[in-house]
Amino acid sequence: MSKVAIVSDSNSGITQTQAEELGVKILPMPFFLNGETLYEDINLTQDQFYEKLTDGVEISTSMPLVGNVTDMWDEILKEYDEIVYIPMSSGLSSSCETAYMLSQDYDGKVQVVNNQRISVTQRQSVLDAKNLAETGKSAAEIKEILEREKFESSIYIMVDTLYYLKKGGRITPAAAALGTLLKLKPVLQIQGEKLDAFAKARTVKQAKSIMIEAMKNDFANRFHDPEGKNLYLEMAYTHNLEDAENFKKEVQDAFPGMEITMNPLSLSISCHIGPGALAIACSKKIPELAE
Repeated sequence: MSKVAIVSDSNSGITQTQAEELGVKILPMPFFLNGETLYEDINLTQDQFYEKLTDGVEISTSMPLVGNVTDMWDEILKEYDEIVYIPMSSGLSSSCETAYMLSQDYDGKVQVVNNQRISVTQRQSVLDAKNLAETGKSAAEIKEILEREKFESSIYIMVDTLYYLKKGGRITPAAAALGTLLKLKPVLQIQGEKLDAFAKARTVKQAKSIMIEAMKNDFANRFHDPEGKNLYLEMAYTHNLEDAENFKKEVQDAFPGMEITMNPLSLSISCHIGPGALAIACSKKIPELAE
């Protein structure tokens, strides 16, 4: 049986410590801060990031350097036979396409998965890939399964401001137009591709209600699983743990009995969303792994 390594990037929200515990590898995403290159969870923490962001430091994201990607793959292949590499959604970055091009020089040993995920849903793909590898699936088989299931997830995000999204060019014109309407709490969605407008709320309370009802609707009508028996329920936030914990209680009340996984959004996403965001998400369980 082939020994398969599961590799992703820090857009998944998986920290280096968590990666070691899970038995996966995480490529840290680079950031440019006033001309200096820093790497997420290596020499740039969440607290440092938000401190610089609110201080108005010029922060920009970048694709991983080609050399960093291939060096990591080369090192991993000294121990493993194959690699499943799960980058962030190709709808949000060209890093997936670049990784695919690089993989062509590896004679099939590196399988790049374009499964249109980000943040907590990307994290679930990493966990699914790890579990599939443990059942004996090859890298190519895991890629096929994850890409088959790529649209079986859903994310709704409430942001405090569209300033960062517009600044980074990571939002469609429809969503950007909401920014001209004062005192609104936009609710955005990710259904595999780019962030887009979903609804506009007058208050945070209303935005939370909209997201919970949208997720209930997805459970019932999109996934045909109102009780969520074959779904993972996930949450994320940007630099507001107390607000996130309060929202988690509301989500738990709306989905009694379901386990909720909650993690901070990775910095690459936070850079384009800003502080104060709350998100609710779900991922459908892989049939091959269903109990």
